[in-house]
Amino acid sequence: MSRAAVIAGIGSSVPGPAITNDMISERLDTTDEWIRGRTGITARHWIGPGQATSDLAVEAGSRAIESAGGDRPDAVVLATTTPDYPCPATAPEVAWRLGLPSVAAFDVGAVCSGFLYGLAAGAGLISAGFADNVMVIGADTFSTILDPADRSTGVVFGDGAGAVILRSGEETTPGALMALDLGSDGASANLITVPAGGSRQRSTKSAATTADTYLKMAGREVLRESVVRMAESCRSAIRQTGWTVADVDRLVPHQANIRIVHRVADELGLARARAVVDLDRVGNTSAASIPLALARAATDGTVQPGHKLLLTAFGGGLTWGSATLMWPDVKPI
Repeated sequence: MSRAAVIAGIGSSVPGPAITNDMISERLDTTDEWIRGRTGITARHWIGPGQATSDLAVEAGSRAIESAGGDRPDAVVLATTTPDYPCPATAPEVAWRLGLPSVAAFDVGAVCSGFLYGLAAGAGLISAGFADNVMVIGADTFSTILDPADRSTGVVFGDGAGAVILRSGEETTPGALMALDLGSDGASANLITVPAGGSRQRSTKSAATTADTYLKMAGREVLRESVVRMAESCRSAIRQTGWTVADVDRLVPHQANIRIVHRVADELGLARARAVVDLDRVGNTSAASIPLALARAATDGTVQPGHKLLLTAFGGGLTWGSATLMWPDVKPI
């Protein structure tokens, strides 16, 4: 029997006090009613001055280690689109601050699909025999790349981090990743982008405008693509696992927008009540959204040990992915 990657612990972190819709409405031409109606979001959390993605990643990672009973990872995989610096990667510092100074550590950049890509990377390290325990973290601080005057993005994104410990185990062990499906479409990369700061812009030797340093997103096109891609990926993962849609106890989707969550469930023929929703309190936290949603759902009983879970995400790149597993008896911290 091949070595399987098994979720053995989970931790989460969000910064500071909640930023409510009413607080945002004070500086943007919007209202709590408009935001909730369009997105399902009532609050989100943003880092304060001097804070960075690594701070949230370290806190979530430390809690995941505690949740796993103190397992020390042999490798750290950090999924993020908002690293502390363009260079170097953020994962080595996170590992060092967690007391893991010499382990393999690297970043994964797949935007909102990053956590699932990170799970695939971690599972690969375990399957290859390179590691027995791998920490996979999804952490983003999109507040640092939001245009403060853009209502379309300014009300949606929040900051946060979620981490899991993957342990080597058997394929039949609860928590084992059963199927992974990943995909991309670089032809549509311009739908979600930060134009400035990379080699494309820097090689022109022209100064970037302030607007070009902020996130740009084509909302309608992203909504349409996300529903189609996530539904297709979910069907693939379900098929690989040998399940039917009726077998799925909980859908845990990327927490982008309540309309997207509901449309994906509808496309699959899954009752909307089976979709885990966490965006109401934290907004779209990009790579952190799935582990944050898992941690909340496992804490409040929405997800219980033995539940058959279908995880799915869509993000810039374009990228998407899905995974299946049976939820283990772990206590989120």
